[in-house]
Amino acid sequence: MWRVGMLGVCAAMACARAPRAQDVGPAPTALRPGITVLLEDSLALIAGKRIALLTNQTGVDATGASDADLLQRDPRAVAAGVTLVRLFSPEHGIRGTADRPDLPDEVDARSGLTVHSLYRRETVPPPDSLLRDLDALVFDLQDIGTRTWTYAGLMVYAMRAAARVGIPFIVLDRPNPILGRAEGPLLDSALANPEDPSAERRGQAYALYPAPLRHGMTMGELARFYAGELRIPVRLHVIPVAGWRRNMWWEATGLPWIVPSPAMVSPASALSYPALVAFEGSNLSVGRGTALPFQRFGAPWLRADSVAWLLNDRALNGVRFEAERFTPVAPTDNKFGGQAVPGVRIIVEDRDRVQMARVGAAILWAVAQANGDSLRLQTRTFDLRFGSPAAREAILGDGDPDEAIDRAVPAMVAWQQATRKYLLYR
Repeated sequence: MWRVGMLGVCAAMACARAPRAQDVGPAPTALRPGITVLLEDSLALIAGKRIALLTNQTGVDATGASDADLLQRDPRAVAAGVTLVRLFSPEHGIRGTADRPDLPDEVDARSGLTVHSLYRRETVPPPDSLLRDLDALVFDLQDIGTRTWTYAGLMVYAMRAAARVGIPFIVLDRPNPILGRAEGPLLDSALANPEDPSAERRGQAYALYPAPLRHGMTMGELARFYAGELRIPVRLHVIPVAGWRRNMWWEATGLPWIVPSPAMVSPASALSYPALVAFEGSNLSVGRGTALPFQRFGAPWLRADSVAWLLNDRALNGVRFEAERFTPVAPTDNKFGGQAVPGVRIIVEDRDRVQMARVGAAILWAVAQANGDSLRLQTRTFDLRFGSPAAREAILGDGDPDEAIDRAVPAMVAWQQATRKYLLYR
């Protein structure tokens, strides 16, 4: 299958500023991801069983060995009689490099197994017909801590499929790279759709549930939450990450950063992603096609100096902004490819204090103030990611962006209280 090393780390190091002491944190711990815990402590769950694996390039142990290799060739799995029957892949494919719909099935050369794509015109569940000959379905995908990530939606669809055919669903958990911390507007319940896609209505794997923009949970915790709150009658087993704590930044885990999607090149991009993801539904570039996707934004019409000044004048915690120019090269969003555009760089100075939902609201306000006649939003696309049409309307109506975010705090606190019983880590 695949052995992945420090993919993406060199690119991130080349383009990011040198970290300050407070950014580096403690020395890496002896953290064990879910796949390692499964092999060392929980093999009885799959011993003697035919299983399928839903994963991509992020499904690796701390050395970079892929789950598929380990489940096929690790002496412990072989001795336990584990039989890996097939593979399933999410959006971006089994290797995480495709940035288009309608991904085809393929045969994995190393394992000889068929990889069944679960990303067609949208994210779809694994077909029941491909689960009925299994004894369990194993899931291992890296989340990035933001509500709009399709992998969590695929997990919900896959849990329902496992429940329909009566097989256990096993989640191999991974750390949340932007901490176990929630913030930002909850997705408006009128916009949410947790149901599987159907002929009558498209699914919304990226907009499932009234959750905060930054949800503060791991994939395993989300599985417990959705199974409980959506009443999915699945036999769920979450194999936890041994040694992870909710306040642990990525480099403290000792795990390699495996790029989970083409634009998520570093933990820094994952951290600022909640601030800019909504602007995918606008005529602003979010830095796709550059070395710093989701760490900058720009457009030919942007008054970058004015926007940077307005943002810095707000004195947001832990972050500052610099006007710049950047040139997207073959951007997958088709925005301004080959053009040098005025832009603004998001520079995080204290990631423990920065609130990215607040940063995103401030960016909307500042761009509207400086370029109100030029900014164009695809409102539904924007709202499905930002979460709150009311907050968007208030900000664009000359409202204060901090007040718009503050109004979301009670609902976010209620979310934290509701999710507490599903949490696995301190």
